[in-house]
Amino acid sequence: MTRVSEIIEHWSGLCRKPPVVHASQADCVHLPEPTHEGSPDGGAGGSGTIRRGIGAALSGMRILNRNRQLLWFTILAGLVLAGNIIAQGALSYITWTMAPYIGETEWVVLNVIIEFATLFFLVFLLAGLVLSISPEKEGHVSFFEGLTGTKKYIKAIVVWSGVLSLAGMLLFSIYFYSPQWLPRNHLLPQILGTLFGSILNPLMEFPFNPALTPYTFLDPSRVGGIPLISWIYPFGIAQTLVFSEVNLLLFILTPFIVPFIVLEQKTLREAVVGSFTLMKKNWEEAASCALFLGVVVFGVFLTYLLVQAASGMVTPDEIVTIRPENTWIALALVYDSVLFCFAMVMATVGGIAALDLYTSAKSRQIIAESAGPAGVVI
Repeated sequence: MTRVSEIIEHWSGLCRKPPVVHASQADCVHLPEPTHEGSPDGGAGGSGTIRRGIGAALSGMRILNRNRQLLWFTILAGLVLAGNIIAQGALSYITWTMAPYIGETEWVVLNVIIEFATLFFLVFLLAGLVLSISPEKEGHVSFFEGLTGTKKYIKAIVVWSGVLSLAGMLLFSIYFYSPQWLPRNHLLPQILGTLFGSILNPLMEFPFNPALTPYTFLDPSRVGGIPLISWIYPFGIAQTLVFSEVNLLLFILTPFIVPFIVLEQKTLREAVVGSFTLMKKNWEEAASCALFLGVVVFGVFLTYLLVQAASGMVTPDEIVTIRPENTWIALALVYDSVLFCFAMVMATVGGIAALDLYTSAKSRQIIAESAGPAGVVI
């Protein structure tokens, strides 16, 4: 048996020497919880595939609810993003004060360094999350025990973080700088522009930007220049959100690479090839899972309209938008914090769901490869 076979046996309860059965009896095999229907090679489409993807997301929610210590991933990943916000704010300040000495090349290099550090810690935490809920572990394993086990994969994590940071900066540059070989009206910049605009535009509105607007800090009549806090909020947050959208897209396109590395001890090249192979056969499941979680997050995000409406009933719109009262500023900051925490919880669910989809896809792949030409499971 291969290592993957042992993993699947532990999750699905298969015997080490399963009896020979006809393919028509294969439905009796108990696969992981979200896997209910579809062909062994994962090629089934339609509503069954969509249900498996949504089922993986719901399964991730149930696992997180039963295993609350996995929230350490949520907390630590949130701190990493908070550090990214501060670093981006500091970079904005340095770029502003040292404009004659820092050109576009230096700015890009500094951003790559910041993004590499951020992605390294996020991938490291994701590897710990995968190991802490790995099906080959008996009983419950704490998240920090999973993190300890990631030390042996540090080289692959470093290389993969570097690849992600460079790819993210490339996508960022394509949208904001539009190289001559990629015209501005190209489809990709339009898609990225829509994604960035949908998130950045509300930042100029209450409750996401209740008082610290760029117009307030860039007013030439102000004495003392731009306050230090403005470099973090909103400039640092805006920059982090832009890169986070790019990084999230890259993670969605390569969801199985970390499981391949830490569960099957594959090299990075083998993990990339294996991830794209699984994605080719199971992209509908992964897409439906990501879309479901995205709809949930976006639905909660839209509650900011209710906050705006409530504030408008008490205070005139122009006052709330430009200079809200201290009470509304405090409520807005609380609301923003709650929304950020919810988004991080959903990110944790997404990590768990990715492992669920990976295990389910490998189960069907192994069963398909074990089937003989006559449709008999060996």
